[in-house]
Amino acid sequence: MSATLRTSLALAALGIVALAAALWLGPTHLANPFAADEITRTVVWDIRLPRALTAWLAGAALGLTGAALQGLLRNPLADSGVLGLSGFAALGAVIAFAFGFATFAPVMSVAFALIAALLIATLGWAARGPASLVLIGVGLSSFAGGLIALALNLAPNPGALADLVNWTLGSVEGRSLEHVALAGTLLAIGAGLIFAAARGLQALTLGEEAAVAIGANLANTRTLIVLGAAACTGGATAVAGVIGFVGIAAPHLVRAVAGYDPARLLLPSALAGGALLVCADIGVRLLPTDTELKLGVAAALIGGPIFAIIAARLASRGGDA
Repeated sequence: MSATLRTSLALAALGIVALAAALWLGPTHLANPFAADEITRTVVWDIRLPRALTAWLAGAALGLTGAALQGLLRNPLADSGVLGLSGFAALGAVIAFAFGFATFAPVMSVAFALIAALLIATLGWAARGPASLVLIGVGLSSFAGGLIALALNLAPNPGALADLVNWTLGSVEGRSLEHVALAGTLLAIGAGLIFAAARGLQALTLGEEAAVAIGANLANTRTLIVLGAAACTGGATAVAGVIGFVGIAAPHLVRAVAGYDPARLLLPSALAGGALLVCADIGVRLLPTDTELKLGVAAALIGGPIFAIIAARLASRGGDA
């Protein structure tokens, strides 16, 4: 049994345990989460299960995206924010909230993430080297940030800004099976596109010239990964808001045991991201605070130090992942 398969099976088991714990643990104590009374059924199956599944799907999407982009850009600190995908996904939701179309915020997030992907694919079609893609992404991210500020400045409904702030902090509270279906569908589409480019990712470990020499189609690989990352990022942002660092942390958590082949890291990173976000959501639910800590805030508080540690380790190794 390969290291990748062993790691994937272990992470899948961890995810199942985390999901089971999410049904049982929470501010409302349940002696038996599988009891047949109406209150228990409502709490477990209508509230906790959709929330836990949404967290797992969003985390898996972000983990998969991070692993794919780190392999494509050959940058161990890359995630969806590097290419501006999360910025454009956030822009779509901001426009919806600011102009009174909050119901369409999930759809707008997905649509704008795909617009960013198409821009990257078009502008970066002939790009040589990952640096060109990163520069395009930085430009798009800055542009999205400016448009977000403009939308907030011109918003005709200031009352909607409170909802917008809550959304940007990231949360899976109050999610339904409709959110699960949306996130699951987009994760399936994104994963299909990314895994279709797995062979190209493997070839890129040899360098772009060597990859082309052995027959890899780099333009096709870039397009598939960027579109897949957009679908995953758009889906995660649509159902969970803005959550950072999962895409960076998940691949690093499994790299030591699953190996450094970017194609073989895809599945373990997705499973790690899902389990990580479910565990984080259980944590914020159990914290004894007057108001529930937002999931995006918890991810930033945990992920920030992890990011700094990863960056310091890379610097001490001369940038080697």
